[in-house]
Amino acid sequence: MSYYSWAPYVTVAERRAKAQKQMEKLKKKGVKVQPVQLSGRKIAASFWGKGWCDHMESFSDYANRLPRGRSYVRNGSVCHLEIKGGQIEAIVSGSELYKVAITINPLKATKWESVKHSCSGRIGSLIDLLRGKLDRGVMEVVTDRKEGLFPLPGEMKFNCDCPDWAGMCKHVAAVLYGVGARLDDSPEMLFVLRGVNHEELVDITVAITDTAKAGTSRRRIVSSGIADVFGIEIAESAVDPSVELPVPTVMKPKPVKPIKPLTKAPTGPTADRRNRSEATEGKTKAVVKNPRVDKVKVNGEAVMESFPFPEPLTGDAIRAWRLSLGETQAKFAARINVTGSTVSQWEKKGRTEVGMFSETFTLLRKAWKNN
Repeated sequence: MSYYSWAPYVTVAERRAKAQKQMEKLKKKGVKVQPVQLSGRKIAASFWGKGWCDHMESFSDYANRLPRGRSYVRNGSVCHLEIKGGQIEAIVSGSELYKVAITINPLKATKWESVKHSCSGRIGSLIDLLRGKLDRGVMEVVTDRKEGLFPLPGEMKFNCDCPDWAGMCKHVAAVLYGVGARLDDSPEMLFVLRGVNHEELVDITVAITDTAKAGTSRRRIVSSGIADVFGIEIAESAVDPSVELPVPTVMKPKPVKPIKPLTKAPTGPTADRRNRSEATEGKTKAVVKNPRVDKVKVNGEAVMESFPFPEPLTGDAIRAWRLSLGETQAKFAARINVTGSTVSQWEKKGRTEVGMFSETFTLLRKAWKNN
């Protein structure tokens, strides 16, 4: 564009149509597009979403520039926004599609320890934490302007490939507001962004005590309470939580009578079968099949026969792979540097092909090969 003239005006409808075409192209390339979509005029409504937006607007430099991005995020111009550890990557539709990258420093260890100490014994449920159902003292700690969980201006670096020379252009401003909207649906991403584990804020003892006081059955604790407190996954089979299951008892195995040694070598058909069995014993013990590999033991050593990487990569294929490893969604996600919620979204695709960034796809292929 010329430095002496403005770019031609592009209507919102034209921007949306153009952006939609570009997003479809990215989907075909395997990119999991995550647009910011608002249900109304309000950008953020939750404790974490509003807290993020209020925090950004509390700084004078940002307060003067952020309003430029409000209309962009409200009219759906943030076509894609992904939050990961220390990084926000986005695509914003303007006169063209612009790529925005925001780098955020991890939360300092001393600050995180201070937050945990101040919240100790005051957060009894992971659900309460993520829903923002906290007492006033805890809310003040986590949202403190300088010592809380939200980043300071000096801890953020902005980059946009638009021609605007401003440190914070309207595209960056739109992305910052988009983060607030995203935290409404996925508040745990704030902790991912700052590089800390939100589960460390939960007081497990308080959670179990509160659950017991409420008269919750053991089965209800297993199927809901513990999952909420620890952030783990319970078995995926359907269970009626109203049924009180008995406590399982451990049965001692019956003693096995030793086989008396033969004093005389047997003969006949039975002996032939036994001799053949003894001759092959230790050569081929077992074959365990899963969607990924065959494990065959030969002479006591495991031999792996790799199966080809599933093409296309569907939600059912990812789920079958994870279950064959005996891992939770969170543990499986750690293999490829994504969140448990991302794995959950993949598996919900069922027979549909899963779209994702090329970096993530490469990590998946590497994990497949190494395991």
